Amino acid sequence: MISIVIPAYNEQHAIGRSIDDVRKVSADHGLGCEIVVVDDGSSDGTAKAAADRGVTVVRHPHNLGYGRALKSGINAASHDTIAIIDADGTYPVTDLPKLLDVYARGFDMVVGARSGAVLKDSIFKSALRRILTFLVEFTAGRDIPDINSGLRVFDKRTIQPYFPQLCDTFSFTTSMTLAYMMTARFVTYVPIGYGTRVGETKVRLFRDALRTLQYIVQSIVYFNPTKIFLLLSAGCLVLAVVCAAASLAISTSTAAIVGFIGVVGALGLFGLGLVADLLRQIMRK
Repeated sequence: MISIVIPAYNEQHAIGRSIDDVRKVSADHGLGCEIVVVDDGSSDGTAKAAADRGVTVVRHPHNLGYGRALKSGINAASHDTIAIIDADGTYPVTDLPKLLDVYARGFDMVVGARSGAVLKDSIFKSALRRILTFLVEFTAGRDIPDINSGLRVFDKRTIQPYFPQLCDTFSFTTSMTLAYMMTARFVTYVPIGYGTRVGETKVRLFRDALRTLQYIVQSIVYFNPTKIFLLLSAGCLVLAVVCAAASLAISTSTAAIVGFIGVVGALGLFGLGLVADLLRQIMRK
């Protein structure tokens, strides 16, 4: 038995079909699932459309965010095995049994790695995605095909202790990925398709990218602070080398001074990283 959590905000035109699709896949594969829809303060008929189909509906009095909706739905779920999927029809429910088969092998989390023409980004969005992906992969120390996929399978008892560190907005899945990987959980990816959403997107690119960056940095500082300080130290050292080369090329003392400051800054940041890591170990004990 599994619980499928569907966060929804103003999705009255999509939620009914999403529930029907989940039920069909569940019946075809004998999953025996519970469906939990979280109405995150919708101003349309999302909650009524879900309730009319006889599923469990959790309602927020006002909009709190994608991550907060998922936390409420996970807490309300009756079963330990949790699957999450968006309400807008972009993720193929037909791929869920494939994720569950892989999850049964002993993984802590199985994530659907999206593909398809819909994922093609603008130059600006692609650049932001590359920066965020680099930070997450650098921190986790492994390749991550999809840092914020919204189709996942995991255990309720495993994720709940992470809730205080997980984002309440669209960065929930990214912070969840980091939390699992940086605490040596078993995480794997399964290729899935990705379709065009029903209705308008709720994502605000620049604002949500900044929030994601914020939670990535917070996750690094919380779980493995040495990583972020090492990255900053490396940046200072690169600056120092560039300034040293410039001082030799143009015989100026200014570049040499800046280079010296860069070396001192790199050493200082690395020392702060060691102290932060020591504090993390003390707090855990």
